[in-house]
Amino acid sequence: MSAESNPVEYINHHLTNLCIGQCESMGFWSLKLDTLFISLGLAALLVYASYRVGRHLHLSEPGGMQNVLEAVVEFVDQQVKDIFPGRNPLVGPLAITVFLWVFLMNAMDLIPVDLLPKLAEVMGIHGFKAVPTTEIDTTFALALTVFALIIYYNVKIKGPLGYIKQFLFHPFGKYLVPINIIMTTIEEVAKPVSLGLRLFGNMFAGELVFLLIALLSLAGFGAAWLPQVILGTLWAIFHILVITIQAFIFMLLTIVYLAMAHTEEEH
Repeated sequence: MSAESNPVEYINHHLTNLCIGQCESMGFWSLKLDTLFISLGLAALLVYASYRVGRHLHLSEPGGMQNVLEAVVEFVDQQVKDIFPGRNPLVGPLAITVFLWVFLMNAMDLIPVDLLPKLAEVMGIHGFKAVPTTEIDTTFALALTVFALIIYYNVKIKGPLGYIKQFLFHPFGKYLVPINIIMTTIEEVAKPVSLGLRLFGNMFAGELVFLLIALLSLAGFGAAWLPQVILGTLWAIFHILVITIQAFIFMLLTIVYLAMAHTEEEH
């Protein structure tokens, strides 16, 4: 696909998934193979790296990867201790998994935008998106998984009646039950929606900026290559901060929402 001939088609080409099923209509029965391959591959890489470090721990002379993982574990553990009431053996591992997995998926945005699609074309694959978190399917799958845990722990800690009473009597008391139901429902639905849309919106916008920078480089502005390199480098440096912050926010809100679910009903 030539940027010089049609910039719109160039961008659309880079935003097209490797997909099977109802792909043209973006229906429910469609499977985005590139998103699955990259996200599950990064998850496997994370598991493998953790396994290797765990099997070769050196207390006296820790290596580079061990130092990095220890720093991440200590950082996440401190966040859980500061936010989460009591103790739940799931929350700490869940938080660190969410942080590292989302960070790795976000970090795929730092790979040059034409590299993986070109490699895919060499193998006969037309259409390949390398950043799973630029897909709203991925971000909402993560958000809805967290939301399912929120509902589970709300029912487990407060009991089924306690959870229902939260909708009936919060936040305005027993005399405004219809308004309470509406307000609490909006509050609960906003949790997965905000989690999913925030991550998707920030990462999709970052992907578009990289595509526009690449488009400038390919669309006949060869004389201005130095400003383009500088612009691309500066955006990449800034984007490292963005992908880290987005992973941190997703992890932090996961801990906060689960902490709220573990709060006993106030009388």
